[in-house]
Amino acid sequence: MKRYLIKEKIKSFSQQWKREGTRFFICYNPWDESTRSENPYSGMAGLIEATDADGVVLDCHGASSYELQKAADSVKAGVVMYSEGMAVVADMPGIVSGRVHDAIYMPPPLNLNKLIKPDFAIFRVCQIHDGRIRREASVAFFNGYGTELNTFAPGQFDNMEEDLVYLGMTTRLLRENTSNFLSMDWTPLLPALTDSIWVNKWPLADKTVYTLFSLIPEGFKGPLFEDVPSERHHPVSLWHHEELDWIEKDGKHYLPATTSSFNSFELDTRAEGNIDCIAVLPEIIRASLSNGILSIEALKGEELRLWAGIPSYQNEKVKILPPGNHTINILEVFGNYEGKIVIQLFENDELMDEKIVMLEPGSPRLETRRDKTPAPHKKPEGMVLIPPGTFSFQAENTDQFIPYPDTKEPVSITVSSYYIDRYPVTNSQFADFIMATGYLPDDTVNFLKHWTNGKMPAALEDHPVVYISLEDARAYAVWAGKRLPTEIEWQYAAQGPGNFLWPWGNEFDSTKCNNASGQTTAVDSFPNGKSPFGVMDMTGNVWQLTDDVYNNGTYYFVIMKGGSFYKPTSSWWYVKGGPQPNNWHQQLLLVSPSFDRNATVGFRCVKDISE
Repeated sequence: MKRYLIKEKIKSFSQQWKREGTRFFICYNPWDESTRSENPYSGMAGLIEATDADGVVLDCHGASSYELQKAADSVKAGVVMYSEGMAVVADMPGIVSGRVHDAIYMPPPLNLNKLIKPDFAIFRVCQIHDGRIRREASVAFFNGYGTELNTFAPGQFDNMEEDLVYLGMTTRLLRENTSNFLSMDWTPLLPALTDSIWVNKWPLADKTVYTLFSLIPEGFKGPLFEDVPSERHHPVSLWHHEELDWIEKDGKHYLPATTSSFNSFELDTRAEGNIDCIAVLPEIIRASLSNGILSIEALKGEELRLWAGIPSYQNEKVKILPPGNHTINILEVFGNYEGKIVIQLFENDELMDEKIVMLEPGSPRLETRRDKTPAPHKKPEGMVLIPPGTFSFQAENTDQFIPYPDTKEPVSITVSSYYIDRYPVTNSQFADFIMATGYLPDDTVNFLKHWTNGKMPAALEDHPVVYISLEDARAYAVWAGKRLPTEIEWQYAAQGPGNFLWPWGNEFDSTKCNNASGQTTAVDSFPNGKSPFGVMDMTGNVWQLTDDVYNNGTYYFVIMKGGSFYKPTSSWWYVKGGPQPNNWHQQLLLVSPSFDRNATVGFRCVKDISE
């Protein structure tokens, strides 16, 4: 009864592991004829049946036999005979898989089993108790086959964790490019421009993989081996996850390689060597990154994988998507991550294409998430209808000490219709908001500082409200059933489809705006300064808040537009004052509501046409 339960439990374990993608092999000693009386062939068949095994490790045998395979096939088809040691050529027709013990030390590090029979699934045995396995994992990967860890003898080496991570990286690439590593047309030892680096080529019809093994301690970087460029393909280092390009030299084209350095005293030890893996992949993925927003198009394949950093079994920052068109906010998906974003496309768990984009340290990422406003039943009072249209959006600021969003190059943008306030929000309108809601911010320092004892001066009722924070402006907008505009919405309303530099045209006219007067003016003081859509007072009076808030990992800031009445001139370190053209934008660092409030910043609102 106990023996039956043990057998059933082992079979249950075997089937469970196989559902997780693992194959179950039994160890079998065909040479053991003295401890068991049963027939060795029927005994092996019984073990296979009891455990639902996928393969048999032939202990100490480099060859299978017709009788062994027939016995296995009597239970189920496809049971693999796994030889031990380097199979000799005469035995290889009957063996599809095997293991190599401590072989291939002399360069070139080429496995002849794999050369003679490319579909031979050879595995390199790493004896953990013997020390480092870096060279063994490298040589195995270079030859396009896997690694078996032998933990039978006790002992663990000092750098085990580091080397196991390294092994995981090579294993991942073998699995993700399996079909290439079974290519019958693979070419070993391509001519290389540099000694002590060897290159193998693993071609398929639409994808080619190159494996490299280097014994140069100081590392290597530069053109290495010849290849033919293709307009439909692009080269990528799958080891470093960097996009490459062909290098022309002496009328030929070469692919570059990079291998990391290692200690020269590790030569001739199990810690020597380094690798690279380069793939020439079909151009399937289209990807671009702007202000932390990643746009992806991939119309083939089964699965997209987005990685924050290098893909590995240790990296849990991965997002899985179906193929198609996607817009991803990196901040929302990966938090305050900066660095490489690796985009991979898979079919049947094999890599089809890979693109890499870089989120540069300190670059701004758009953080605002907007909800549409309630749709109006009729045209809202005091607002202007902005029709749908397409315009050229471009905005800049020459002070890049804290980097601005990358919008210096013109981009054609199509906008939907919306309403925008004809004038900036006035002191009178803000007073109505306070009267209706009793609004008082938690942090009251500098709140409406230009008012007297909390009362609006009558002389300022038609002037733009200032000394408000972003939070104050948003609170007003919610009360009014509106929201703050995006920078794109503000700029389209200012420049119109004709892409005017100033609201009234392409030439500055000091009579059409508050031209650095040193104080605010009533919002309707310059009727000739209206935009093509009839929006008023868009430049010169006060900076106008947008809803575009950015996070660069160190600071939060919001984009402002339009310039202000204040124009300091004694130093270029000051914020650029006076009227500013439509395509100028200015950061307001968000420190605290009290600190953010000042005399030169106001706002206007927009309202969506449909919910």
